[in-house]
Formats: sequence, structure tokens, C-alpha cells
Amino acid sequence: MTGRVVSTARLRTHLWNAGSDEGGGTVVLLHGNLSSGAVWREQLGLLPAGVRGIAPDLRGFGESEPAPVDARRGVRDYSDDVVALIEALELGPVHLAGHSLGGGVAMQVAIDRPALVRSLALVAPVSPFGFGGTGADGTPHAPDHAGSGGGCAAPELVQRLRDGDRGTEHQLSPRNVIRTLFFPSPDAVRDEEEILAAMFATRIGDDHYPGDATPSEHWPGVAPGERGVLNAVSSRYCDLTALADGRVRGVPVLWVRADRDAVISDASLVDLGHLGALGAVPGWPGEDVCPAQPMVAQTRGLLARYDGPVREEVLEDTGHFAFTQRPDRFAALLAEHLRSAG
Repeated sequence: MTGRVVSTARLRTHLWNAGSDEGGGTVVLLHGNLSSGAVWREQLGLLPAGVRGIAPDLRGFGESEPAPVDARRGVRDYSDDVVALIEALELGPVHLAGHSLGGGVAMQVAIDRPALVRSLALVAPVSPFGFGGTGADGTPHAPDHAGSGGGCAAPELVQRLRDGDRGTEHQLSPRNVIRTLFFPSPDAVRDEEEILAAMFATRIGDDHYPGDATPSEHWPGVAPGERGVLNAVSSRYCDLTALADGRVRGVPVLWVRADRDAVISDASLVDLGHLGALGAVPGWPGEDVCPAQPMVAQTRGLLARYDGPVREEVLEDTGHFAFTQRPDRFAALLAEHLRSAG
């Protein structure tokens, strides 16, 4: 397994590489928010023989060039970077596996460049309607998409990331976020130091995490800005529903989700609608105005309309980092998926 930097037509991308394509193809593993390609290294070592694995750091994460994120393009700054990397390495059609934000990026690549994609593995992917502020059919709760975007990040977490806080004294210290949001319980955590290092390698600011914000007259008082990752995945700019409009056909999809995921869920502990209902965010206007976003149901609805084979797998007693918590099970699912895709 090696790490290196590749210069593409768009930016300098750091990646982890393992194996070689000896008939099994190449799988590109895309990480989520507050993460990096390094979290995929265990899975790179578990890939089937004859399959090459590549795990890049998306822009603003890990060791890749921290080019700014234009959120008005949704996740296309990230997906266009992935396409540029595939072309720079002359990989041809690849298998894509994406976690959380990376799942959305993988879907966007398939939408824009379907000929480049042999299969999709979506691991706790962001909803096709983005993160925060929408009802079951994707309709925003507010006309300015309040309740999503960069202003919805917890300021305490942002500051503790800036400060490099490695302690456990505060509920929103990065280490406690790993133990309470990324995994179902502290005793279920694996690779904590590697995940923590990836969090601290995230660029902090308006151009990256969390992004800028716009004041709103609607609850909770902030709407998406135009820069940074949380705006890129906001309901204002992120729309991945074109995956089911017919332009992508026949590409096998594996959807892996966890039954105790606290991040991507119909009752997400990071969704302000759900937190408002719990009384954790003051002024919640009620279920009729701002219900919790049904993220899993939204993804299921999209894949029900998709023109191709879809397999849904639920990992029990597992949290958001399912491939880390259940590495062997996830590796077996991915290997079977790659074989089925030819």
C-alpha cells in the first residue's frame, strides 16, 4: 500500500493505492465529511486479488490540495475532481464506493459520466436531496432552505477542530463525536486515532468545513451560503435525483446502511429538525413546519426508481462508520458486489 500525490487537470490529489488491476478492475473509494482517504486503508488491504484499490483525499481533506469548494455546484467540485483523477491515471471505467459525502460524490460521477462507472457501492450515502431541511419528497421546509448548510454546524465542534482538541472533556470534542455519532457506543469504536487524525486534517473555514452561512427569517435562523462542504450538500444545491431519470442504466448498486447510524438516518442526531423535536435546539416550530428529514426513506425512494439492479444490506448494531466497525463483513459484501458487476 502506497501513498502519493497525482497532479490532475484540476488539482493535486493525494491518494492511497493498493493492488493492481489483473482483470478485476479498479475500485475508487471515496470518504465522507470530516474524513480522508486514510480511513479506507484497511479495506484496501481486504480487496479481492486482481482488484486495484484507490482511496483519494477529496479537496480540502487529508493531504490533497485545499482548492475552495463552490457550493453552488452541489458536490460537482468533488465529483469533477474524481473524474479528473480517473482520467489522469488512465483507469477507464471504474467501480465507485462512497461513504456519506463520498456516496453523494459517487452518484454525481455516475450522473455526469455514466460511461466511467462499472458499479456503485453506497455506504450510508447522503440523501439524494442533500442534508437537512426537506420533507419526504424532497420539498424544502423553507423557501431559502433554512435548516441546512454551513450555519448548521455546531460552533463548538468547529472551534475544537481548529484547536486540535484531543480530549474528552466536552461533549462536542472530536473524540467524543467519534464515540457517540460515528459509532453506536464507545466500546464499538475501531481505528479511533486514524479517524481523529483525518478529522484534524480537514481544512476549516468558509471555503471548506463548514462553509459560510446566510441569515434567515425562518427557523433556525440560518440558510445555506455559497461556499464550503455543508453548503455543497445542502438541500439548496445538492440534487442527486437524476440517478433515477434514465441517464444511468444497468449499473449495479450496492446500498449498505447501518441500523444504528446516528448521522444518516430518519432520526439523525445531526439533523436540526430532529434535534428541534428533541428540545436540543430552541424555537422549533413543530412537526408540521420542520419535521426530521427521512434520509433513509429518501434514498430508498430514489433507488426504487433506479433503472438497474439494487441490493440493500443492513448491518446490525452498527454505526455510521460501518466499514470500519465491521471490516470483514463489509469487505465480503464489496467483493461479492464487484464480482457480480463483472
